[in-house]
Amino acid sequence: MDSSENLKTERVTEANDGEKLSEKKLFTEKLPVCDWLDKIPCSINPVNLVEIKFKNTRKSFFINSNLLLIKKGDIVAVEASPGHDIGVVSLTGELVIEQIKKYNIPPKTEFKKIYRKAKTVDLDKWKEAISLEHSTMIESRKIAASLNLKMKIGDVEYQGDKTKAIFYYIAEERVDFRELIIILAEKFHVRIEMRQIGARQEAGRIGGIGPCGRELCCSTWLTNFISVTTNSARVQELSLNPQKLAGQCGKLKCCLNYELETYNKIINSFPDKQIALKTKQGNARCQKIDIFKELMWYSFDDEGNNSVIPISTKRVNAIINLNKKGVVVDTLIDKNIPEEVAKLDYENVVGQESLTRFDKKKRKKRNKKK
Repeated sequence: MDSSENLKTERVTEANDGEKLSEKKLFTEKLPVCDWLDKIPCSINPVNLVEIKFKNTRKSFFINSNLLLIKKGDIVAVEASPGHDIGVVSLTGELVIEQIKKYNIPPKTEFKKIYRKAKTVDLDKWKEAISLEHSTMIESRKIAASLNLKMKIGDVEYQGDKTKAIFYYIAEERVDFRELIIILAEKFHVRIEMRQIGARQEAGRIGGIGPCGRELCCSTWLTNFISVTTNSARVQELSLNPQKLAGQCGKLKCCLNYELETYNKIINSFPDKQIALKTKQGNARCQKIDIFKELMWYSFDDEGNNSVIPISTKRVNAIINLNKKGVVVDTLIDKNIPEEVAKLDYENVVGQESLTRFDKKKRKKRNKKK
């Protein structure tokens, strides 16, 4: 049994131990890559570059200069500055080249080396370093608060040899943490590195469950953060409610951009909403659209927004073309629309159950007891 299997069995037997919680958190698979070339034979020129996973979402690429027989899941000691670090092999083979291209890493980059497979001594020191991370984060937050620094330390990651610690923090403005580094170095006796991250990166590192019931995209598969604006919600006709649109990071949800391109393509094929339809009953203006049913809801200027009429996009285009020719149509009603489509589908959704239905049941139970 190799070192990686030993550590996995220890993790299962000691899952209830408080000292192993941070270690268990370290092994949660985040941003995984599907190796669809796993069972395909290697090429004549094997790829010596390997992707190594560290705590949470931090990954890096190393060169296997010693031609070690390593596979996905192995725990290895890699070159660091200073000393060495311990990580888990997350990807090998030709897909590593594709990952390097994805992250726009220059091809002439000098990658650090993989020293060896982790020994028992390396694993023991690594586990000791992991056990210190949570307490170090709490203590560093207290020190930063005593110095009145406007920053939040969200996570601490110790290097595998316990000679260096990375402090991940969030700050809206530039922070002078020179005094903080001196105090932290004297307190923990390690080399200190401060690394600023954004709110989205913090959510990806910590992880969690979104309102959809699934794990956060930023901690499972989303690697690039694309800016999200309220225009994405407007295009999809979503309610501009900050509590509904914001994710756990406090920013707009990344998933608002997932279907935005599809919505834009469909909406561009719709007639212009700004064009008023001229009828003998008056001018009708668009109030909302339904891209799934290809319907546009219009109301007359005199009646306001209380009474809306659904019209198919084909009917709207026909009326616009007739208006351009100077023809005023008699009515907006499209006889080709079935009656069940013409009705509002959200008419009786709210209020079907009484708010006091549970109170009535309680009263009945009490009466039975009496």
